[in-house]
Amino acid sequence: IGYISSTAVYGDRGGGWAFEDEPLHAASLVGARRVRAEHDWLDAGRGMGLTVQIFRLPALYGPGRSPVDRILSGTARRIVKPGQIFNRVHVEDAVAGLFASMAKPHPGRAYTLCDDEPASSEAVLDWTTDQLGLPRLPEVSLDDAEVSDGMRRFYNDSKRLSNARAKAELGWRPRYPSWREGLDSE
Repeated sequence: IGYISSTAVYGDRGGGWAFEDEPLHAASLVGARRVRAEHDWLDAGRGMGLTVQIFRLPALYGPGRSPVDRILSGTARRIVKPGQIFNRVHVEDAVAGLFASMAKPHPGRAYTLCDDEPASSEAVLDWTTDQLGLPRLPEVSLDDAEVSDGMRRFYNDSKRLSNARAKAELGWRPRYPSWREGLDSE
């Protein structure tokens, strides 16, 4: 069984690194529910003799759901929060990580499937608009009425994610090691 969780389980690390074996400090209700679900799946698996692995995913992007799509549709918001940093994962890399785990199962393990380059949202949007030959988006305050509650929650946590365990144990390597390669592929 593979449970797809969220990196929200790590909580805010103030821009520091998060690793799978560290205590989880979810700062949101969604993150806390994911922590509980991870424990429940692991307990159920042990009780039934099943192999359960946890996959913690950051923001997913790919065709149809990327900064390119949001910029071109006019829905992108350039929110600047100093010190804020995120990882991402291309949907193809997330799927490749799941397949790698099926080939080399490690019962009870948690893996963070993410790219190799944490970056701020504004850095990604600025690079993308530059690549598209468009003017950079204006800065929007996190408190602006057009910013959704979900987006505000997303900005509660600032962390760098390590994918070292997935690379070492599963032999997984992201095809798109940074958001640049991933967005260039679109």
